[in-house]
Amino acid sequence: MHPSRRSLIAGATGAAASAAAPTTARAAAAPEDPGPTLVDRLAHTKHRAVVPEIFTAPPRIASHTDVIVIGTGFGASVAALRLGRAGARVAMLERGSRWPHDPWRPIHAGDTALDGRAIWHKRTFEDLLGLPHPVDRFGGVFDDTVYEHLRVWRAAAVGGGSIVFTGVLLEPPKQYFEHLFGTTVSQREMHEKWYPRARAMLKASPMPDDVYRSAPFGHSRRWDRHVRNAGYETTKLDGIWDWDVVRQELQGRSRRSATIGESNYGNANGAKRDLTLSYLPAAEATGRVRIHHWHVVDRIGRDRRGRYTVDLRILHPTGAVLEERTVTCDRLVLGAGSIGTSELLVRARSEGTLPRLDDSVGEGFGTNGDAAMVQFLGLSGGLSQGSPSASTILDRTGDIPARMENWYSLGLQVNGGILGSLGMAMDPTRARFVHSAAKDDVIVDWPKDGNKGAEEALRAMQDKIAEANGVGTGVPILLPDVGTSFTAHPLGGAVLGETTDNYGRVKGYPGLYVMDGAAIPGSTGTANPSLTITALAERNIAKVIADGR
Repeated sequence: MHPSRRSLIAGATGAAASAAAPTTARAAAAPEDPGPTLVDRLAHTKHRAVVPEIFTAPPRIASHTDVIVIGTGFGASVAALRLGRAGARVAMLERGSRWPHDPWRPIHAGDTALDGRAIWHKRTFEDLLGLPHPVDRFGGVFDDTVYEHLRVWRAAAVGGGSIVFTGVLLEPPKQYFEHLFGTTVSQREMHEKWYPRARAMLKASPMPDDVYRSAPFGHSRRWDRHVRNAGYETTKLDGIWDWDVVRQELQGRSRRSATIGESNYGNANGAKRDLTLSYLPAAEATGRVRIHHWHVVDRIGRDRRGRYTVDLRILHPTGAVLEERTVTCDRLVLGAGSIGTSELLVRARSEGTLPRLDDSVGEGFGTNGDAAMVQFLGLSGGLSQGSPSASTILDRTGDIPARMENWYSLGLQVNGGILGSLGMAMDPTRARFVHSAAKDDVIVDWPKDGNKGAEEALRAMQDKIAEANGVGTGVPILLPDVGTSFTAHPLGGAVLGETTDNYGRVKGYPGLYVMDGAAIPGSTGTANPSLTITALAERNIAKVIADGR
């Protein structure tokens, strides 16, 4: 792609032309894909009627900008806010749409009603039961990326991972943080300064007692009883939830969302205080930060003048490519998450657009030891299971430290006797990103039994709890007791202190920064990564601004 390449749609300028998604635009699909079917087109008409806001065209990005931030997730949002407040002109590029909030309107798909608004540009989505669901191809908020031995769940929306995560904000135990980061990052400094700053910005708080005692959280109370019966001590979890909105759901003053197990596709009523309600509006309020949705970044590089180049497509939610452009910037912040950032860097090194990148680029990928865990016939009160997680337990006794968190039953909005947990273990397995020039693709070379250690450590915890309470594990025929074939927490690929210096500045390339989960060495020490990504970005961008480089 070159700066002189013209728009693929003659005259497709202005909001009206872009929002119309002309059928003359080529589809962003594989050559064998014939493009939108009649079913797709009918579904797109429905989406336009239900959520007309997301069809609003993005603002046009300038040909050259002071700073471009790729992504709108936790690290990207921190960087944009702080750079904007420091006086820089910042353009944020987001491949997904900008979804609105509404206290009553169901503006996204629920877990039991998958459609194109949920899934990012796929025709079929396979759930945790292994059952395929046909979906109309559309730009939803949830990207299910499938590699040979691993599925990765990530976001495609303004707000990034904050839209699709379950809202837990957890600081790793001191000894695990220090084991992972060594002397690269001071745990004491993080604990005393940067974690508190992140928690304050995200308004972290535990589940209040009145919410915990309500009907939709009967599964949380039973989960706590089960783990205590097995001898574990529970700890309350901080969450990103707006408990007043959750109360409004309980009182019938808002559409039910958090209280019926909606989270993976966002919470339309604002029950989850995602980044569109914290960092991003603060960034835009500086008057120097603009968010450009529908902007898919394919490649990065550097021109002869030393400016960074960004090759992008403007991708309509229906799959039509409205335009292809190359834009430039003086400084480039990578905040597209472990997968997105690592893909861009690995491709840039392989194709020679950033040839001086360190050999460590693409290394250090890990899954945070993630596992989906199930107890069967753990009957609890309430007709549904609420999404917010109430509590957690940590087992330090085995070879691999392991954590379980109270989770709702994914895919079930009716309480069916299943108690779900999210497991995370300190599994040391790491993999790398590999670029295939022949296939024009970047993959994760994840081993077949990559999370075996995490699976065994978590199964020991699960079996102990099940035995103490006389319940089963897994769901016969349908669900394994401990499922490690996926991760919702991909980490690594541009590790801090290896690909970058100790503050996220990419070695060999002044003005190029990694500010997301790619900088974390494959694990956040039995903790959900979002808080650490946010706090680390606060630390790193503060140093960048202070040093002026």
